[in-house]
Amino acid sequence: MSTAISPTAYNYKVVRQFAIMTVVWGILGMGLGVFIASQLVWPELNFGLPWTTFGRLRPLHTNLVIFAFGGCALFATSYYVVQRTCQTRLISDGLAAFTFWGWQAVILGAIVTLPLGYTTTKEYAELEWPIAILLAIVWVTYAVVFFGTIVKRKTKHIYVGNWFYGAFILVTAMLHIVNHASLPVSLFKSYSAYAGATDAMIQWWYGHNAVGFFLTTGFLGMMYYFVPKQAERPIYSYRLSIVHFWALITLYIWAGPHHLHYTALPDWAQSLGMAMSIILLAPSWGGMINGMMTLSGAWHKLRTDPILRFLVVSLAFYGMSTFEGPMMAIKTVNSLSHYTDWTIGHVHAGALGWVAMISIGALYHMIPKLFGRAQMHSVGLINTHFWLATIGTVLYIASMWVNGITQGLMWRAINDDGTLTYSFVEALQASHPGFIVRALGGAFFATGMLFMAYNVWRTVRASDPAQAEAAAKIAVVGAH
Repeated sequence: MSTAISPTAYNYKVVRQFAIMTVVWGILGMGLGVFIASQLVWPELNFGLPWTTFGRLRPLHTNLVIFAFGGCALFATSYYVVQRTCQTRLISDGLAAFTFWGWQAVILGAIVTLPLGYTTTKEYAELEWPIAILLAIVWVTYAVVFFGTIVKRKTKHIYVGNWFYGAFILVTAMLHIVNHASLPVSLFKSYSAYAGATDAMIQWWYGHNAVGFFLTTGFLGMMYYFVPKQAERPIYSYRLSIVHFWALITLYIWAGPHHLHYTALPDWAQSLGMAMSIILLAPSWGGMINGMMTLSGAWHKLRTDPILRFLVVSLAFYGMSTFEGPMMAIKTVNSLSHYTDWTIGHVHAGALGWVAMISIGALYHMIPKLFGRAQMHSVGLINTHFWLATIGTVLYIASMWVNGITQGLMWRAINDDGTLTYSFVEALQASHPGFIVRALGGAFFATGMLFMAYNVWRTVRASDPAQAEAAAKIAVVGAH
């Protein structure tokens, strides 16, 4: 049965806003990453000022790339996917607009407060209590918009991508609210409501699931929509996608203690975190295989479609980093890897190779449709961006693997009399070439984002939003 819907069938305005800000924050966050990587090569770049030291700027870098770049990508794609798969407009344009402006306000709050040294000191949860409260309000509003739209859907079925987005929204709210429970003592200072090992456990339950739900589950929602759409093939196994979903959300929540091996945390909790991390390999690879196998019958498209290349290479990096993570969670491996650059390399295999690449591929797919164009301004520029991103990621993670293993072996080397063979400074000197290669790899990746910004700007400049709205109408006419 055909259904005629008005030209304003979907709210593309908020999707456009989030999509553009994804590119803007990507350049700023990654540019800052290159700058602080350069500080480790040339310490003079600290400029002798408290606001520009590595210790102040590093948490700003992580907040910009995770919550500003990654967050805006998740908002943009989830609002786009939920409308198209539910064949209905977002439940409230006003609340959707509030999530956009509220989220930008949270990010600006981070940009102001973190260089000034206002911080909770909790990894990925550094924002002090007034900004944390604003973030919680914006996030709850996001949940209302997303789930409200699903409730008023025109389709009987809820597409699997929306299950992943929904789980990511709900669990992120829980993680954020519980971990930020604190006692404010002034406008910009608070103390955690928890103490000692309990505080550490709750922080890493949050910290690892910021990776597990914000940076994995949400982006898997993206994968389950954009890989089949760009490949023009159905998802390889819908049944596997459902098994993947339930296994992932059941297991991921338990993995946090692997960040606290050989600490004051009870040994049983450390062992539980390790065991769950190893088991987590199965659903992670189930999702990766499902995405890869979707290209059955369409592999030849990789020769000519750089957007599909971004999406597929992101899956390869997802598979690699979700193998590496469980291996690093094993206590004996962790005793070598922990506190070294190997951990930094692992994080960026996921952040650059998986999260950034799938976001970039999704944006290249979406932006022409959002702005009424047949395709991006330049396919050649997308190709250039792909190679800059891929080479940059490989340089980054390879240099950090070499550095990390070098550091771990030097730190644990002892002489016959039990004294340390190497001083910390000697390990630092051995790491210097790796720091140079890491900064170079980051610069490659950030340069690719500049090519993307130019490509997006040229596409938007020639845009016809009315045509995009008309396309939205055509997309839902004839829906069953």
